[in-house]
Amino acid sequence: MDNRAEVREFLMTRRARLTPQEAGLPAGTHRRVAGLRRGEVAGLAGVSVEYYAKLERGALGGASAAVLDSLSRALRLDDAEHAHLLDLARAADGIPSSGRGRRRASRPGAPRTSLQWTLDSITDSVAVVRDQRQDLVAVNALGRAFYSPLIGDGGRTPNFARFQFLDPTSREFYPDWDLFAGMCVAIIRAEAGRDPHDKGIQDLVGELSTRSETFRTLWAEHDVRTHGAGTKRFRHPVVGDLTLVYEELALTAEPGQVMLVYSAEPGSPSAEGLRLLASWSAAEPRPTAAS
Repeated sequence: MDNRAEVREFLMTRRARLTPQEAGLPAGTHRRVAGLRRGEVAGLAGVSVEYYAKLERGALGGASAAVLDSLSRALRLDDAEHAHLLDLARAADGIPSSGRGRRRASRPGAPRTSLQWTLDSITDSVAVVRDQRQDLVAVNALGRAFYSPLIGDGGRTPNFARFQFLDPTSREFYPDWDLFAGMCVAIIRAEAGRDPHDKGIQDLVGELSTRSETFRTLWAEHDVRTHGAGTKRFRHPVVGDLTLVYEELALTAEPGQVMLVYSAEPGSPSAEGLRLLASWSAAEPRPTAAS
């Protein structure tokens, strides 16, 4: 990906969304730009207008940590956006931001035996592992049943982003489809910033940009986020509506991979739904791999 273009579009979209009132500045009249002017951002960040204009043209290389921090404060970046700005700056300086080497796109192999044992030990919650390319690389028994619409009958490696944007089934599975779509794109954007040379991510973005207008629109917004923790709603074809909380855990032994664990509030209808789903999955033939 073109680092200068990424920097330019990221800074321009962050500036455009911030109003003078939100920045503590007088709105004035006859404003011809959405959001803040370059000079206003420069003043808030404590840099010259010329220097900020240079940064917004994509020349982020060599910017000091103090300048990047001031820029983050001026643009009211959240933690995920600040981390993304730092990733873009490292890429501009030619410094790997994640410790990951450049990789060719490849089909995920079988998960480590100990990782699969760990997943299998989680019996009352959905537990899955995805990589930075949104591929589902490992899953426990309940997770296999839960994500049966995504996994399907095998073949191509299950991929959360392709399911989200290219499979109509996703609109039934995700009642809050628009919210999920924005989250999915923002996570991919953050991953692309951490590893701009990952061919698998580049190929995924290219494919989805070609095949999904919604993806193209969301990608152009340059939003970023981390998953972390929260609550999501699902509509499963077997057990119906489920409201689950999730926790994301980074796998230090597998850089770029994260484990997602979805649980239900004890005693809730969703907990009963997961219990029924576990019973249903126990009666189904179990494949030897997630894909």
